[in-house]
Amino acid sequence: MEHNDVGKGEESMVRVGRRIGLFLAAALILSGCSNSAAEIGSSAAQTETETSQAETERAGGTAVTSLPQIDATKWKYNSDGKVYWQTGISYCADPADEEYETLGIFVPAAYMNAKDNGDGTFTCTINSQAAVKGYTADSAPIVIPVNTPGYSAMTAPTDYVADSASYTAAGFIYVAAGCRGRDAGAPAGVTDLKAAIRYIRYNDGVIPGDVDRVFSFGMSGGGGQSALLGATGDSEDYEPYLTVIGAVSGVSDAVTGSMCWCPITELDYADEAYEWNLGNTRTDLTEQEQTLSNGMAEAFAQYINDLGLKDSSGNVLTLTESEEGIYQSGTYYEYLKGVVETSLNNFLEDTTFPYTVETKKGRQGGGRGQGGQKPDGTLGQGGPDANKDDNKPTDGSVKIAPENDGNAPADKTSEKPDDKASPQGDNAPNGGTDPDAENGTPDFYAMDGVDRNLSTGGVTLSGTYETAQDYIDALNADGTWINYDSAANTATITSIADFTNACKRASKGIGAFDALDESQAENTLFGYGDGTTSHFDATLADLLKNDETYGAAFTEAMEKTDPEGKTVTERGNMYNPLYYLSGYYDGYQKSTVADYWRIRTGIAQSDTSLTTEVNLALALKNYGVDVDFATIWGEGHTMAESTGDSVTNFIEWVNKCLK
Repeated sequence: MEHNDVGKGEESMVRVGRRIGLFLAAALILSGCSNSAAEIGSSAAQTETETSQAETERAGGTAVTSLPQIDATKWKYNSDGKVYWQTGISYCADPADEEYETLGIFVPAAYMNAKDNGDGTFTCTINSQAAVKGYTADSAPIVIPVNTPGYSAMTAPTDYVADSASYTAAGFIYVAAGCRGRDAGAPAGVTDLKAAIRYIRYNDGVIPGDVDRVFSFGMSGGGGQSALLGATGDSEDYEPYLTVIGAVSGVSDAVTGSMCWCPITELDYADEAYEWNLGNTRTDLTEQEQTLSNGMAEAFAQYINDLGLKDSSGNVLTLTESEEGIYQSGTYYEYLKGVVETSLNNFLEDTTFPYTVETKKGRQGGGRGQGGQKPDGTLGQGGPDANKDDNKPTDGSVKIAPENDGNAPADKTSEKPDDKASPQGDNAPNGGTDPDAENGTPDFYAMDGVDRNLSTGGVTLSGTYETAQDYIDALNADGTWINYDSAANTATITSIADFTNACKRASKGIGAFDALDESQAENTLFGYGDGTTSHFDATLADLLKNDETYGAAFTEAMEKTDPEGKTVTERGNMYNPLYYLSGYYDGYQKSTVADYWRIRTGIAQSDTSLTTEVNLALALKNYGVDVDFATIWGEGHTMAESTGDSVTNFIEWVNKCLK
């Protein structure tokens, strides 16, 4: 039977891609594919491809792989979503972990001409005549979720992914690729995702979708890895790792756009940024701890001054010494202060009063969430402590000395965070939510394995506020830090320190990412895939080089290399988008950077410093690409949106980029 919701197309033409070009007839024979310039259909059922090396000539180079292309005879159909789909497709020839290194593809039924094979599968050819939401099989964007909170592994789908329907209904091609997680060590996760993108490009013309319109999207660690896909396209740094797993070579792994919610990035100075931004909220630190925190904050200021970020007028943003705190002055400081004020003023403009605060589980400051609710206003409570060690302090402090015998760091292998695979589909955030029973938002805290030391304090809001003035008065309850002009409905803040004290607190200890006891997810990320963890912060290593407890461990970690000969600093560069975006780094202009970026973060989150997203947005703007950046007032570490829901807003953004 013919199975097509829109009607059968006469012919399907192979598109010319900007990066990978047109399939040549001779190459099609080599690859075992029967497509031609005039017809894809009559013998589209692919025979079993020989595992011998196939070379497909393209205008942009030569795709080299032993992998078969996607089998046109093995499509399945979901009538509810009107989607043709396949799973279990290997995207690398020599997988390091077959459990994760496969992908699924989900295609609007309208883009296919289908023949029922009588066994639950269909033989499909491309229908270039049909359109879905203004897209065709030739122009449809391809979207790739990166659901890796805490850099966890991402399970490859084995069945139909119901959440794909939101994207296929919009005319998109949905590709769900599994990938290894932090237990495999950086750069395994991004390497796998790059291999999946290359494989999709290898199938240009075999599957619907424009392979030059690839968009990634993710939250937290997934947001960080989505940002890396956007910044590291075609980087030679990844080539040794791609070669090891047998990724397709000769085609691009760059993406067109990157969506990042609360991305965890800039890990080379993430610890230092955290102390500069949130160190003032710590209490009861020992003299040694305070000295370390201050040294890290000063190092961050020097980094900012060397980084050379510029505002929209071309002014270089710097930090200067001040009496108010460690380098709490300068053009960079004023720019960041403006970001906070813009976030608050956007909230005031968008919010209708009376306004009722709704406290939600697992949120720092609550917020609009996926249903478009306004922020709950529960500020300053840090992150939930679902993963908190009850024996650790709750005041934001971290003991310099370990909790064991005081003579050696704690065991690196016994208490590292679990690398739990994040699901694809019905239980996956970012295109499949794992709802919290109470509020319908993904519980990333329970998924990422991150150890947080909850710091209490700040302002807590509850109830209904009749006017904006009432709301501001509540925020100023412990002292005036917001100056509000009721006539103009606008506000300014006194300082960043006052904002953090009122609205967010340090929820991680000193060494927020490179923990002194190597207990954070990032310590596992920069391990070596053998069950061990590793230090990676060169600045912290320098500050502790003479420390009897930690100095030797840090020094050893900085000198060690992985099987590809890369030091932990080099691997850290590979996991830092700014390494490819800023002239401060050697990787500048040595990759294909995505043309379009959308970044959203909850301004009340304390999982990272606010500088993380701001620096990424500034570096991208300085690089000259399109950036849609906003901080959402009252939201924490979540898929923060000012209005609407994350899925709809992402889809609309992609449409805006392409139409």
